[in-house]
Amino acid sequence: MGIDGSTAQGFEAVLESFERNFVDRGEVGASVAVWHRGRPVVDLWGGLADPDSGQPWRHDTVATIASTTKALVAISVLTLVERGELDLDRPVADYWPAFAAEGKAGITLRMVLAHRSGVVSLEHSPVTYDGLVRGTPVFDAIASARPQWTPGRAHGYHGVTFGHLLSAVVRQVTGQTVGSYFATAIAAPLGLDCFIGLPESELHRLAKLVLPDSAGEVELGSQVPELRALHEALADPTSLTYRSLYGSMLIGWEEASDPKFSRVEAPSTDGTASAAGLAKLFAATIGEVDGIRLFGPELAEQAARVHSSGRDEVLGIRSDWGLGFMVPGGPFVPSALPTGSFGHGGATGSYAFADPGDEIAFAYTPNRGSELLEGNDLRVNGLVDAVYRSLRE
Repeated sequence: MGIDGSTAQGFEAVLESFERNFVDRGEVGASVAVWHRGRPVVDLWGGLADPDSGQPWRHDTVATIASTTKALVAISVLTLVERGELDLDRPVADYWPAFAAEGKAGITLRMVLAHRSGVVSLEHSPVTYDGLVRGTPVFDAIASARPQWTPGRAHGYHGVTFGHLLSAVVRQVTGQTVGSYFATAIAAPLGLDCFIGLPESELHRLAKLVLPDSAGEVELGSQVPELRALHEALADPTSLTYRSLYGSMLIGWEEASDPKFSRVEAPSTDGTASAAGLAKLFAATIGEVDGIRLFGPELAEQAARVHSSGRDEVLGIRSDWGLGFMVPGGPFVPSALPTGSFGHGGATGSYAFADPGDEIAFAYTPNRGSELLEGNDLRVNGLVDAVYRSLRE
């Protein structure tokens, strides 16, 4: 196992933690990147991009980031808010009239970003590969969906619906789906290796997804007290948890390991990125990068402000949300993250966040899936702890 890249003076603890992930925590291949005060201070990669062929991880290797893709979507939406093309407190149906069906006319963009809309289940028309290829079947399913609670009265993870719903809104105001908008308006100007729909020309750079160690199944923290209720609900097909997650998407771990899912636009679940690209993206949300700042301090503060906290109607456990981002408080966020930071994790073990107070942007992109839902496992926690030790020492 070789590790390549660079670490700025004072951030050696991040390199040590990255090495430990391979030695003690079962890592296969990964990259980690950190920006501090507008410049990159950590850019490391190592291990195997494909353990079957022995292909090493390279600087330009990209990995599937699962639900961390939702952060790319949220950032896209907030850039449109910054430009005045979207209003957080206008009803979604003002932009997308078909969405008003089934009692959804009053749902605002802010409610969706804060996971408060109640539009969480597509069990009546689950997402399929063919639906992703065609695009519009998923939009149509969301338009005809009924909220699972009175919009705005509670919150619950929009695990499957989040990215697609917002993509439909983006399409209404820009003429582009969110993947296309992100590629042209954000990724290209910043030179990011981040994609919502990986071009075929880049497929050779994609790391092979490796299933978690637990006999090919994600344990989802069955031994973690804070996550036990979630684990139990996922075993009950009648629960809202099951219906909103497994029941709303007819694609499992085995299918998701097929590279074809990285090529289609699946903005809730199947983006790809390098850690260097993700960290640079988040750096551009809290400061100027290459002459570009994606949105100003006021929107960054709103992104990090707690909009939803407490028992999650979908997950059955505590979750804490800003505007499209996980925020400190619940079990999905590394314990070292301070108030004011915002980010997102994914079931592949990926994690990315920005911390405006300490001027930190961080990203981790491995290819071995996490045993914990949305990626907040020991690999991520060890690296984040190392970042903050580096700042304080």
